[in-house]
Amino acid sequence: MRLRERLRRLVPGVLVVVVGTSLSISANGAVGVSGGAQAAAKYKFQELPITLPPGYDNQHMNTIREVNPAYYKIRSWISAVGASIAINDVTGHGRADGMCVVDTRTNKVIVTYTPTAPAGDRFTPFTLDAAPLPYDDTMAPTGCAPGDFTGDGRMGFLVTYWGRTPILFLPKSDAKTPSPSAYAPRELVPARSLDGKYHGPRWNTDAVYIGDLDGSGHPSMVVGNYWPDSDVLDPNGLKNVVMPNSLSSGNNAGGDHVLRWVSAASGTDPRANYVEQENAIPFQVSTGWSLAIAGADLTGDALPEVYIANDFGHGHFLYNKSTPGRIKFIEAKGVRNPTTPKSFALGNGSFKGMGVDFADLNGKGKFDFLVSNINVPWGLQESNFVFVNQAKNDAEMARQLSSGTAPFTQEAQQYGLAWTGWCWDVKTGDFLNAGEQDVVQTDGFIKGSVSRWNWLQEAATMNDDLLSNPAMWPNFQPGDDVSGHEALAFYVRNSSGAYVNISSALGLAVPTPTRAVATGDTTGTGTLDFAVARQWGPPAFYANTAPHRGNALELKLYRPSTNPADASNGLGAIRAPAYGATVEITTPQGTQISQLDGGGGHVGFRSFDVHFGLGPYAGPVSVHIRWRDVNGALHQQKLSLMPGVHNLVLTGTVQEVSSR
Repeated sequence: MRLRERLRRLVPGVLVVVVGTSLSISANGAVGVSGGAQAAAKYKFQELPITLPPGYDNQHMNTIREVNPAYYKIRSWISAVGASIAINDVTGHGRADGMCVVDTRTNKVIVTYTPTAPAGDRFTPFTLDAAPLPYDDTMAPTGCAPGDFTGDGRMGFLVTYWGRTPILFLPKSDAKTPSPSAYAPRELVPARSLDGKYHGPRWNTDAVYIGDLDGSGHPSMVVGNYWPDSDVLDPNGLKNVVMPNSLSSGNNAGGDHVLRWVSAASGTDPRANYVEQENAIPFQVSTGWSLAIAGADLTGDALPEVYIANDFGHGHFLYNKSTPGRIKFIEAKGVRNPTTPKSFALGNGSFKGMGVDFADLNGKGKFDFLVSNINVPWGLQESNFVFVNQAKNDAEMARQLSSGTAPFTQEAQQYGLAWTGWCWDVKTGDFLNAGEQDVVQTDGFIKGSVSRWNWLQEAATMNDDLLSNPAMWPNFQPGDDVSGHEALAFYVRNSSGAYVNISSALGLAVPTPTRAVATGDTTGTGTLDFAVARQWGPPAFYANTAPHRGNALELKLYRPSTNPADASNGLGAIRAPAYGATVEITTPQGTQISQLDGGGGHVGFRSFDVHFGLGPYAGPVSVHIRWRDVNGALHQQKLSLMPGVHNLVLTGTVQEVSSR
């Protein structure tokens, strides 16, 4: 009996070794998925120049960061993140043709317009200035997320940093056009400074998710920090810095903070008040090295579930149990069976999560999600994740999540999305309006002339007891290269239904590390364009010029604004964005689901448009919208809409209104 029991216990481990070996062998051939040329012929993008502030290109451009003395010999590693990009409606004219860019070369946050913007939406590009809030050279911006944080229909920006807590740049009601003076900088985390210097927490933020977390009708957020609160970018700082305490289960990081919206006031002196919701996330899952966060409503209650992608170990799937005024998540995990490698069970992964996006990959009216990891052949051969939703319906998903089980299976290899390189942000979008999702994924780490993969592989075998000490890491300095020439990936379906990377065929495979992706209909024609943030390189904008695109249904979803008397003045849009709204459509071709994405991923932020490709279908579309109003009440309504762009205001019912 003892021998039989021992053999029984060995079976899962043996199977994992067999499966893992087969995956490793097949990984090197994964890039050879057939049908790429045929699929690529349908797509076309034109790179257009992004207009930057006057004189911007004449200043000094950095290629490395000043860092804490303890990090000096690995300063290229420390300098490997920070580029961010977003597309949204900045002017309030109803078109997603504004941009916010974080450029690591200058440590500036740039507000500009897309190259496709009409004359009426163009303005003089500028940079956001934190003054009079305390800010110094030991800080650097890492993300810029557009959002309406006052509820008055005007788009502001949440800027995250290394070295301090985030800053809200709130639009003033008397501003007529975007400009430096049009926005008032406000602390997200309350702080006071009597001497003009910063004395608050030294957050080092690399991810943020913005959504209606508690069903109150207002945008709350999860802020994901990487390094623990410490002087990462201070060359004269205390040597109070660390590295992860494990490459597979690191839990000594800055972790995650949940900020709940409390109140706001618009006007010429706008304010937005947030409080940290204590214990919103279980402590044991809130101390990871967070690089990406995203969410979607998976249970039909108009409350988003959230996935936190952590570097150096476990990502966490969080079931939303919040009520208005109180945010509460519980963790749910995937089920592991004898043929499931440990890291393929949701919540048990040892991989390096660096991007996440929710999307309906199968046209079944259910949200699946993708996670970026490191998957470099002959480097660190992990795998990206594609977690496929296995719940029969919303009710079953809620039942399983409430019991702690997340009903997803990991199928990245089957989809052709398992192996790209050193991956970061990932975004889905239907660029042909064909009724199926394409996938854009950023790639690359440190660009130099001498490969240091051998050093990194050696570090990967280091004893965890030594790992947290920066002095024990090998050198990563200017000139060193780790996956520095890997290029942006653009995945589309081939004739067999598998994904194939056609980036090279489209001219998108620029050998410069990329970090973030933003998508949006910048022309108001139902066509998705996209933009990319590059690390230590200029951002890029790609206009969609595919010769043949299908029809589209695009919804702009609003709630009543807090100040309807002047919401349409200056930078005000029709109303405030309806955070948390989910839309399911049905046509003779099938069902699709999408959402108003308030902002998430790895510092790349898509527009608020809810976009569906319909292929050749031009008839009426059955639309089911689910949302919560500003009092927390849950509503849903079915209606029929024709293809095109529709502006819908969500109160107790859905009302279509004209654009500005």
